[in-house]
Amino acid sequence: MARDEIEIGGRAIGARHAPFAIAEMSGNHNGSLERALRLVDAAADAGAHALKIQTYTADTMTLDLHRGEFMVADDGTSPWGGRTLYSLYQEAHTPWEWHAAIFERCRARGLVGFSAPFDPTAVDFLETLDVPCYKIASFENVDLPLIRRVAATRKPMIISTGLANLREIAEAVEAARGGGCKELILLKCTSAYPADPRHSNLATIPYLRSMFRCEVGISDHTPGIGAAVAAAAIGAVVIEKHLTLSRADGGVDSTFSLEPHEFAQLVTESVRAVESIGAVEFDRSEAETASLQFRRSLYVVRDVAQGEPFSAENVRAIRPGRGLPPKFVDVVLGRRAARAVEKGTPVTWELLGSPVSASPG
Repeated sequence: MARDEIEIGGRAIGARHAPFAIAEMSGNHNGSLERALRLVDAAADAGAHALKIQTYTADTMTLDLHRGEFMVADDGTSPWGGRTLYSLYQEAHTPWEWHAAIFERCRARGLVGFSAPFDPTAVDFLETLDVPCYKIASFENVDLPLIRRVAATRKPMIISTGLANLREIAEAVEAARGGGCKELILLKCTSAYPADPRHSNLATIPYLRSMFRCEVGISDHTPGIGAAVAAAAIGAVVIEKHLTLSRADGGVDSTFSLEPHEFAQLVTESVRAVESIGAVEFDRSEAETASLQFRRSLYVVRDVAQGEPFSAENVRAIRPGRGLPPKFVDVVLGRRAARAVEKGTPVTWELLGSPVSASPG
């Protein structure tokens, strides 16, 4: 493995590889373990490399209160408006007793299964399951004690940068590295649900890589796959998108999640985006050689007798491309035919006889 690559679950992540595609289950299990396992299968079938869940309970996240700041504002901008935080997390959480079964299905399907812990008890629990890496969610990237606790596992860490300003990102990176993390990935993220592509600011990705000297990807909550594919084209080595079996089934995250066929398209198109970057090149590619025959070139378009002048009436630039390039038309029109030429013959230097100004002799 190259020095600038990270390995997670036996898979190398870096600029030399296809973007590491993470399917985020979040609350799209809709309270059913059977559906959660189907989501694992759907992720594998769609070509995802990893499946991520979240490890928390409503009680580790908030208090069961129905007032003020413990409510999601019902202003029309959030799919969870009017709900209490507690009820939202109670519905969305993945029961801890499901984790082992989900990770086992991941292993069986060739996926890297891991989670985002939301407090130290979740880290302790996930360590008992020997997860290969950890994710710090955007809303937790200011929880430096949690970051240090994860770093102490010495496992690769992915930190989402949503909501964070540059100072806060720097503090999170310092906490991770100071706590022992040697393999760090930052994810550019806009923490709006759904997010407007105009707020993605993907130009930040190479800046983050340069500033913090680590790999960078995207955690994308925009509709569709456009933003994620664009991120791959400018260097994102990880792409995380929410996955649902069907948006029509509802659920806390369904409105900004991809369906399996869309996730499969994301995997395909992100690879194509990376492959298309290439290098600065002005020479004709080997793949283009066969197409040369379809260029325009100079052809005789009417029978020409020996000694007859070539003219605009009997020579034109047409396809295919076996004659002289069109740029030589003025040279050709100034000459007589060296021999009789049939219609449909490509003009070559051998066909050019004496100049028109000279006698046909």
